[in-house]
Amino acid sequence: MKHVSIWLVMLALLGTHMAGMGAFLTVPVLATRISAETGLPASLAGVHTALVYAGALVSGPFTQGFLARFGGIRVCQVGLCVIAAGLGLAVIGTPWALLASALLAGVGHGPITPAGSHLLYARTPPHRRSLIFGLKQTGVPAGAMLVAGLAPLAALAFGWRGGVLAMAVFSLVLALALQPLRAVLDADRSPQAPSAPLADAARSMALLRSQPQIRALAITSCGFGVAQFCFGSFFVVWQVQVLGLGLAQAGLHLALAQGAGVIGRILWALCADRFGARPVLLGLGAVIILAALALAAAGPGWPVWLVIAVGLLMGASAVAWNGVLLAEIARVAPAGQVGGATAAMGVVFGATMVVMPSLFTLLVGWTGSYVPGFVMCAMTALIGLLSLVAGPGRGAAPPLPRR
Repeated sequence: MKHVSIWLVMLALLGTHMAGMGAFLTVPVLATRISAETGLPASLAGVHTALVYAGALVSGPFTQGFLARFGGIRVCQVGLCVIAAGLGLAVIGTPWALLASALLAGVGHGPITPAGSHLLYARTPPHRRSLIFGLKQTGVPAGAMLVAGLAPLAALAFGWRGGVLAMAVFSLVLALALQPLRAVLDADRSPQAPSAPLADAARSMALLRSQPQIRALAITSCGFGVAQFCFGSFFVVWQVQVLGLGLAQAGLHLALAQGAGVIGRILWALCADRFGARPVLLGLGAVIILAALALAAAGPGWPVWLVIAVGLLMGASAVAWNGVLLAEIARVAPAGQVGGATAAMGVVFGATMVVMPSLFTLLVGWTGSYVPGFVMCAMTALIGLLSLVAGPGRGAAPPLPRR
């Protein structure tokens, strides 16, 4: 294979992100089934998400060095295998195994997004950058749809362990499917490059201090990401415990919301290529706030269609901002530092996700209600929006002309 089209690269990375979402959502989606066997509260789904991000903090800062030595495809392959191993640990079913599962899956997931940005940036026409990055990032909600739709069905047929193992096998299959692309896409690697992982990590993190645009976008990603991942972690459990819906129906509603995220990522990317990333992100922030407040106001008396509608709104906003923001991070990153800038943003994002989903869990435990948690999601989205308003985005490049 002497040449690989950008669309094939994008398709491969889309599949990688789909498999990668198993690290985050497999256990939370099956939380009520796991709780019935282990006795652990289902609301600990938020702690699981936090632990996955804690694992990502271990590997994420070193990604730029990994990319230089091994290439983006190999980094993705190893990450997917580590995710599969982490999911495999979960089937033991003990509290310590579930903890180790989340941490190990997070270690595997940490390098995947920076590796994808590294592979795409040099191969993407500037006037289509947001669209290509947005299409690649549709793998996240598409993967969430896969987990939310298939894991509960597998659990009903084979038990919750069957649902977990199905997602682990999917990760391994994707890792194997990437192998034919490696010779071409990892041709820029330098296996003999000096290995200085701590120095590489320090250089990546220093971008947050020296590049105010990257810093502002990182804060925005954290504010929007709290709503995204708390929604993904708790929407199913909330429907089961508060609305009294069945697990399969609640999982279907999350799958529909993630489907809205797939469509949203494409539409907002097209808008960003035409009008610029900043106004699109500002609009998405406003919608996330409204959707989170609507979830806070929802209760047992709400008709199912209205719950679905609010879920779709949250999916089209809180699940759909990532591609636009990642393309903007890539645009403002210093030359040769796209992977490092994305990893630095990911570290700040991951640190936030270690704290905030756990705080959501604590709020549920303290108050016996999900309302404070959804209000918290609205407030963090407001912080992300204000970072865009007050940050250095005014100096951003105008939207690129269409060709």
